[in-house]
Amino acid sequence: MYWCKIATSEKEFEEIAALNYATFVEEIPQHPTNAARHLVDKFHTENTYLVVYKEQQLIGMLALRDKRPFSIDEKIGIVENYLTAEDCEKLCEVRLLAIKKQYRNGRVFFRLAQALVNYLFERRYTACVISGTTREQKLYKQMGFQQFAEAVGTSEALFLPMVLTREGSAPLRQRLRRDAFTFYPGPVLQQEPIVHTDLSHRSYAFQLLFEELQQRLLALAHAKYVTTLVGTGTLANEAMLAQLKSDFSGSKGLIITNGEFGERLARQAKQQQMAFDVLAFGWQESFDLAYIEELLERGEYKWLLYTHGETSTGMCNDEELTLLAERYNVALCADCISSFGALPFSLAAFYLATAVSGKAIGALSGLSFVFSNHQPQPSDAPLYINLAHYGQLHIPFTLPAALIASTLASLRDYPVRFELLAERMKRLEAWSCYQQYASKINPYPMIATFKLPHELCHLADDLKLNGIHLHDESGYLQSRGFVQISVVQPYFEEAFTKLTTIYKYYQLLD
Repeated sequence: MYWCKIATSEKEFEEIAALNYATFVEEIPQHPTNAARHLVDKFHTENTYLVVYKEQQLIGMLALRDKRPFSIDEKIGIVENYLTAEDCEKLCEVRLLAIKKQYRNGRVFFRLAQALVNYLFERRYTACVISGTTREQKLYKQMGFQQFAEAVGTSEALFLPMVLTREGSAPLRQRLRRDAFTFYPGPVLQQEPIVHTDLSHRSYAFQLLFEELQQRLLALAHAKYVTTLVGTGTLANEAMLAQLKSDFSGSKGLIITNGEFGERLARQAKQQQMAFDVLAFGWQESFDLAYIEELLERGEYKWLLYTHGETSTGMCNDEELTLLAERYNVALCADCISSFGALPFSLAAFYLATAVSGKAIGALSGLSFVFSNHQPQPSDAPLYINLAHYGQLHIPFTLPAALIASTLASLRDYPVRFELLAERMKRLEAWSCYQQYASKINPYPMIATFKLPHELCHLADDLKLNGIHLHDESGYLQSRGFVQISVVQPYFEEAFTKLTTIYKYYQLLD
């Protein structure tokens, strides 16, 4: 197996110096020989090296550097004189492209090209320049490089000034996207074609689709009513909060948080000028049910709101809150955006709850749902988030039939999908990395959160070079050093096999 990473260890730098010598002294005579048969690049301390491995053997490399002047500047003059201003916004230079002779095949070169393009794009470079050897001109062009100045060098070592721009790399990036894997909790890759793009939401054919959607949603939720909105889970939560504000005007509620999305609910409620208190637990801390009961015993709160599946930590929060809510006559509400469809549970005891199409269900993103077990009452909420308005008119606003059809197709996979996600979670939990570094507090079969040690701090970035994307780019994850793996993507099995294989070799390098 060929895979790539960013070189960080002294052992890797020693191997790079040896490969550098073999390529640019013995094969391409650019530098004098030496007894050590090592060549340390003059910009070594400023270089970032992308290296390609065959299992545990380093077989190829390239170096990137964005400090000026570039080596190519010294050969042809300032490169900005040849390129557009747009391409020069953030430039870097690629040098020292070298692969051991016995491994010079399309697959190895493709892996380096993949690593290069992913690295450049992730770090928002607008273009990179290279002095490409004439013997590899065809390969450079396949990557998207274009010559922008006359060849330089000697007859024995002739080089072409070439540039790879964002536009030039687009075909390769498009190909790489097809080969990439993500472990995102959403959006979920759609493998079936998008249908019904021209079906009117006023037509009878649409009515049949919509009615089946509603029926399947209610059956899965064990709820009496559902309102379907076009928008994200945040929109559904806004509608839920607006209804709570109207139904319990003059009363106070309690919002319980232990992660980003519980805290977001509190921010949304504050924005709507609702009356509530916040009971904040630490991230990855379970709810203290005894303390919550003490608060509810006072009779001060008429509604209680929390996040059932806290995506930011991978925790499923206590459904036992339903017993407390019933005991103290409190309206229980929940954000179930990440948990709905991930595991079977009932919303029969909930006053209001929210869900979406594009998370665990696995459909196209774009629809959100508000479940209830009572007919929503009229409120002063804006019409687009007014649940009673939807109930009165059934379909008051445009609903894209393509989103309805996608969600309906996914819902037809239940209850089998519950079993699939549970089996994937078991496989994830058996992985050594999970056992060592994952949070194991109230997990549920949707997403797992890892706190990796310092020696693995570059793992997520290195995986991106190979077209494997963990869920790690949200600010709330980065601020805590969390990375996440979700099990909802359709290619999970293939992606997880590739991930664990690279991880095994990654660990063995130490």
